[in-house]
Amino acid sequence: MAVSLSGFARAAVDDDPAALRLKPDDARVAVHGLGWYAEDRPAWMRLPARLKAEVPPKVWTLAQVPAGVRLRFATDSAVVGVVAAGTTAGAAAHVTAFGSAGVDLYVDRGYRGSAAPDARGQLRKEWETGRERARREIAIYLPYGRPLAIKEIVLQPGASVWPAKPYAKAKPVVYYGSSITQGIAASNAGGTYQALLERWLDVDFINLGFSGNGFGEPALARAVAEIDAACFVVDYWANPTTEIYRTTLPEFIATLRAKHPTTPILVTGPYYNPSEELPGDAGRRQIEKRAFAREFVAARRAAGDTRIVHVDGLEMLSREQADGLVDGRHANSMGFYLCAKGIEPYLRAALELAR
Repeated sequence: MAVSLSGFARAAVDDDPAALRLKPDDARVAVHGLGWYAEDRPAWMRLPARLKAEVPPKVWTLAQVPAGVRLRFATDSAVVGVVAAGTTAGAAAHVTAFGSAGVDLYVDRGYRGSAAPDARGQLRKEWETGRERARREIAIYLPYGRPLAIKEIVLQPGASVWPAKPYAKAKPVVYYGSSITQGIAASNAGGTYQALLERWLDVDFINLGFSGNGFGEPALARAVAEIDAACFVVDYWANPTTEIYRTTLPEFIATLRAKHPTTPILVTGPYYNPSEELPGDAGRRQIEKRAFAREFVAARRAAGDTRIVHVDGLEMLSREQADGLVDGRHANSMGFYLCAKGIEPYLRAALELAR
């Protein structure tokens, strides 16, 4: 691992035979972001194996990508290393290798660095966590675009390891949606809007965003409804046509409500897209879906469902904030920051968290 430590004066911890090496399924390492991990452990799948035949094949393939998955623990090691295997091959032009295929290290909720697999698919990286050994909270964020197998977490010889501090809420926020929900194209895995909100609010989350395949199918609604969530964020406006959205959104919400009659639900509308100012169907559909999301939630609230709230996408990313887009469609890291700032007050209120 020494090759990844350019600029460091010390030897790599990974070269020390006495280094403490943790497997990702070590009891002291908490795996977050997988709604069915207890069922399918040690596999990292965002949907349970028993639903493979029920969901669209493309969704199942995307479910093998660990978007939103985090490994959390505490340690007094002044160095944390990661050994993993994956690939950066074939990455889209609008994503980075760090975000799509690599990992992030956060220490006490502060960003420390990112790493991605090399041309051979190997990832070996160490980061210093501080000037001296002291207990710190560690979070390793997994990529949003490619499968990645963590082989080891490497710590200094003699390091102590403890479970991470629990989140402020026992239940996670569950997000369902499209590639935007999945995290494409944040610069790094910890830069998605869900990850930002996780750190700001100290609340766990599960990411069920499926790139190009967020259509609100009944099978996906039933899967999402299996999770005992603190709040559901229904964020799949980007992929369906207006007609499909008008059909599926009421059914999706009805499925959630059948199992979770009082759980808060946030329904996001489309954020700004430059196509809205151009000829063609894409912009028209954006405007239509934005109006429908608002009207649908208003109708449900008028009928007595006061635990559902509409979040206007223009409060997440507006025309004046279009620099937050990387390809005219997906948010870049600045865009995700703006999205997080826009939805934060709604999520904070839904979770009854003090400001």
